[in-house]
Amino acid sequence: MFKNLKLKQKFTMILLVILIVGLSFCGLSLSLILRQNAEREIASTGLLLMETMTSVRQYTNEQIKPELNEQLEREFLPQVIPAYSATEVFNNLRSKEKYGQYFYKEATLNPTNPRDKADDFETEIVEKFRNNTKLKEWQGFRSEPAVDMFYIARPLQITEPSCLECHDTPERAPKTQIKNYGPVGGFGWKLNEIVGAQIISVPASAVIQKANQYSFLIVGIVSIVFVAIILLVNLLLNRQIVRPLKRITRVAEEVSTGHMDVDFEQLSNDEIGNLAKAFKRMKLSLEMAMRRLKRPPGNTNTGNPSNYGNSGNSGNYGNSGY
Repeated sequence: MFKNLKLKQKFTMILLVILIVGLSFCGLSLSLILRQNAEREIASTGLLLMETMTSVRQYTNEQIKPELNEQLEREFLPQVIPAYSATEVFNNLRSKEKYGQYFYKEATLNPTNPRDKADDFETEIVEKFRNNTKLKEWQGFRSEPAVDMFYIARPLQITEPSCLECHDTPERAPKTQIKNYGPVGGFGWKLNEIVGAQIISVPASAVIQKANQYSFLIVGIVSIVFVAIILLVNLLLNRQIVRPLKRITRVAEEVSTGHMDVDFEQLSNDEIGNLAKAFKRMKLSLEMAMRRLKRPPGNTNTGNPSNYGNSGNSGNYGNSGY
């Protein structure tokens, strides 16, 4: 089938195959690269949010809690708890469309508020930080029944002695805290101990969707450029190769039928031009050969054979004196 195609069709088919193979390879490579870029971009946003929550915790611990310590003896105010403040601020942020898909949790092994209790997966992350205190960040994907999640986590370490006022022993904790949460959870913490992890997560589909958006855009641009190249190559091929070859073919067909008044035009010095030049020489050689064939036989006069008899009279031999 390929042998029966014209030159232009063959080139077009080859270029289309290159386009398909190139786009397939480009698509796979871009998908991987752009997914990594999307992960970094989402992780960067997550880290920014995490830094914001850390600042909220610090502000609550240093500015809010000292002002309300006396009131805690009469009424428990969850707003003085850094974890509560950070979680509430983040929930307010989630009302914004930009952050609507993000989730924040201070997953703690032994929390005061049961909602902060680390599940099995989160416990593994906390244990990673506890076993390797040099590890400051961890990220990856988590499979859940409803949806896969991309997460980024940082250790939650007790660095302020004031935190132990509520988390050392039940005796030191405010009575209103014991009244609200009981004397069991959230006690026994130590200074510089890693008690949990700040975890920000987002559906993995958000990462994939973001990567796909970039992939479709780039592949679309590459496709348009490649199609334009194919059209340009076809145009140049038609002008520089196909048309000159058609002219040479047409002239050769006319010469083959005896029309010697046509001529092969050499319009360039490339291979096509050299081909036309060779055909032109062949035509000249053919014309010379045809003229020789049409020329009448040459008159090569070597004398009349009867003249040989007149070179002497036979009767004279008798008079020679012999």
